[in-house]
Amino acid sequence: MATMITQEEFSSQLNAAIRGNRITLPTLPEVALRIRAAVEEDNASAHKIADMVATDAALSARLLQVANSPLYRGRVSIDTIQMAVTRLGMKLVRSLVVSLAMKQIFQATSDTLDKRLRKIWEDSVQVAAISRVLAQSVKHIDKDQAMLAGLVHNIGCLPILTMAESHPLLMANPEVLDKFVTNLNPAIGRQILETWGFPESLVRVPEHCSNLAYDGGSAADYVDIVLVAKLQTTSHVDDLLVDGWGDIPAFRKLGLEPEVEVIDIEGVAEDVEEVKQFFL
Repeated sequence: MATMITQEEFSSQLNAAIRGNRITLPTLPEVALRIRAAVEEDNASAHKIADMVATDAALSARLLQVANSPLYRGRVSIDTIQMAVTRLGMKLVRSLVVSLAMKQIFQATSDTLDKRLRKIWEDSVQVAAISRVLAQSVKHIDKDQAMLAGLVHNIGCLPILTMAESHPLLMANPEVLDKFVTNLNPAIGRQILETWGFPESLVRVPEHCSNLAYDGGSAADYVDIVLVAKLQTTSHVDDLLVDGWGDIPAFRKLGLEPEVEVIDIEGVAEDVEEVKQFFL
């Protein structure tokens, strides 16, 4: 009789498959990579960035939608990509383009994975939206990078679930599979973001954002933001008792009382809804 694979065996198989290129790690769409590289080289003009965005019709449409949303809109509506880049600035456009490209990465290749991936993506968007709100009260944290941090905190799930498809017993046991995903996501997530050339401040997010004792220094960082955002989303609150949250360093650094529901603060629900509109 077939027996269920252990987490250790699964992890070993997964890492061997990644090393042998039998399972490819998710990649960012070409246009997002080109825009990131151009902005980092510091020699790109708004015109050049706009031309790059324009090569992807879906991305262009979504960037215009975001630029005209209440979160970014100025007094005049934006009707060209060039205007969007000029108004928002190249660094913000780079962050938004990568964020908007994330949705494509979470597309399921099979029906078995579709429902699960959709749920993970919806969770990630909720965490991203709350991360963006939390970052607004922290001077040294960029709110759009915080949103991106929320979107990528679960990125390690993708190769883990792809690999799980070749283990029918595991796929038939959602509770065990969930445990594998939770335990293996930190290391695989870090590996993916390193491959993408993300800065260390974001690479640390998948690795540490489930560790309630995480303390990366005296100032809040993106891990703290995402960790608190996760605890503020209903899907995670059920797992943990609020009573123990007073000892979590991330709350202290964000100057937030554990019992405060961020979503109840005036204007927050609207901002969260706006972000969800972009991605869902």
